[in-house]
This record gives sequence, structure tokens and C-alpha cells, in this order.
Amino acid sequence: MKSYSDSYKNAGVDITAGYKAVELMKTHIKRTVVPGMISDIGGFGGLFTPDISSVKEPVLVSGTDGVGTKLKLAFLMDKHDTVGIDCVAMCVNDIICCGAKPLFFLDYLALGKNVPEQVASVVGGVAEGCVRAGCGLIGGETAEMPGFYPVGEYDLAGFAVGIVDKSKIIDNSAMKAGDVVIGLPSSGVHSNGFSLIRKVFDIENGTLTKPLAEYDGKTLGEVLLTPTEIYVKPVLALNNEVKIKGISHITGGGFYENIPRCLKKGITVRISRKALRIPPIFGLIATAGDISDRDMFNTYNMGIGMTVIVGSEDADKAINILKQNGVDAYVIGELKDGEEGVIINS
Repeated sequence: MKSYSDSYKNAGVDITAGYKAVELMKTHIKRTVVPGMISDIGGFGGLFTPDISSVKEPVLVSGTDGVGTKLKLAFLMDKHDTVGIDCVAMCVNDIICCGAKPLFFLDYLALGKNVPEQVASVVGGVAEGCVRAGCGLIGGETAEMPGFYPVGEYDLAGFAVGIVDKSKIIDNSAMKAGDVVIGLPSSGVHSNGFSLIRKVFDIENGTLTKPLAEYDGKTLGEVLLTPTEIYVKPVLALNNEVKIKGISHITGGGFYENIPRCLKKGITVRISRKALRIPPIFGLIATAGDISDRDMFNTYNMGIGMTVIVGSEDADKAINILKQNGVDAYVIGELKDGEEGVIINS
């Protein structure tokens, strides 16, 4: 007998819409199939068999995150196919910081009303993120919660699990003064600081449609909704050939909060502001909100989505490998002795 409930539907939850959404998702999910996936969407748990034949001491690494208030832009623009990329990126970019290869991902989507086409669009973005990260989308949850979320709005979160050989975990034990900091460019604002962006641009009052000359006429909304860059494949390629001494994913808290998380005690990072290729959107944010340089670097990635620390002797090789893998990386600073954390030179 086909499952349905008129009473539940009258309360605002249409379970048949959920079934339709699952059917629409399946095409997207098939794109993410990787070795080890042994389950179909619709079961109670996602199953995965990792190949650990070449891993002496396997260590599982997990990461979880969401998209945050960037979702408000997706609602206003009625564009839902990229925020899933953000969700995956925020998780896999974290676990790659210790050298782990992402294996699989699960998402959680909570919404006011299940519109199957909207749900499928969101999950399509999640699937695209998984493809870019080389991991499988093995499951998830869609929760229809009328009265808790407004109709047309939702929250999106997820988590990733990866694996790394214990002997290959990236740590800061070899870090020393004289090492260099390589910046991996961001695709834009990524997924942090949007509460401030919403305030300074007053996005609820139509500013998202404003064309930006700095971006060849793209609208403010299009620029801000650009999905977070996923660095997994380039960093894995780099880690195979160069000794990486530390990685930082530049998310909320910007340079000042995230870079120190990978530093060895007694080491300070000096960043050259003149070396940074800061995209125009950050200048627009600073001007619109009258935000100090210090606050900008303590909130946003300022054009650098990830930093990688290597020995000075490996800098050129590291940059070449990253460029061969599609990342236009460049040196942005160096390590010094000291306890200051991060210093940004003018």
C-alpha cells in the first residue's frame, strides 16, 4: 500500500512530496558514486566500505558545518543550486587540513515546506560539491518542519568523513622560522560573514540586483552567491610530493583566527598585504560598512581561502604543483620566531 496521510498533510507535512523529492535527487546522487559506496538512497543508514589496503594505520577524520546566513541570499534570489557546494566545501576543506581524503558526505536539509524541485536543486549542489571533492553522497535527511521554518526557507548542514594514514597526518612538528606561507585563492566571500554583509548591503531591499562594474555587470547577488572553492584534489596532489608543515582553512574569523590554529608554539606568521590579490568584493564590503582593515581580515578570507606552509626550498615546487591542479597559488608570507600569531604588514 502506498504511504500517505491526509491528517499529516493537513498539518503541513506532505510525505508524498518527500518521496517525489527523493526520486528527483537520485540522478544527482548517481554522479557521486565512488568505490566503496554500497547503499542506495532511501535506507536508514549510508553504507561505505573504505579501501584501506594501502593504509598502514587508518585514521578517520570527520568534519561538520553548514552554510549559515548566506542561505538568505539564495531565498531572495530563488537560486538553490550552489549552496550545496558551499555545504560540502565547508566540511571537506576542514578535514583536508590534516591530510585526510574525504570518503563520503551526508547532508541535513530542514525546511518549512517540501517543494520537491527546490529540494532536488539543493541536493544537486551537494552532489556537485561531492564530485569536486571526490567523495560519495551516501545519504542524508530532509525534514519538513512547518511553523518552524517559513515556507520557501530552509537550513542546510552536513558532515564528511575522510581517512588518512596516521604517519601522514599533517602536523606542525617540522615548522620553523623561514618557512613560507602559500595562499590558495578563494572564489569570493565563500560562506562566512554574511550577517554583516546582509546588514551593510541591506539585501532585503533589492540591492542584490545591482550590477557591479568591477565584475563586468554581474549583479551583487551573483557575486556574493558564488560557491566556496573546494581545495581537496589540489592539496592531496601537493601532499603526495611536498612536505606540508601546516594548513589553515580561512573561514569565519579570517586570518587572525584561523592561521594560528595550525602554528607551532613560538612561531608567528607575517603576511604581506601588498602581496595579496584582494578581489573587489571585499573593498565594496569595507566601503559600504565603513569596516576597518583589521576587522575585514578578522572576518573574511580577503581572497585567500586556504593557506599552506612549506619549507622555503619547496615553495616553487609547491606552487607549480598547485597550478598544475588548477589553483593559481602564490607566496603571501613567511614564518618568524615569536608569539604574536599573525601580523599583517602594510
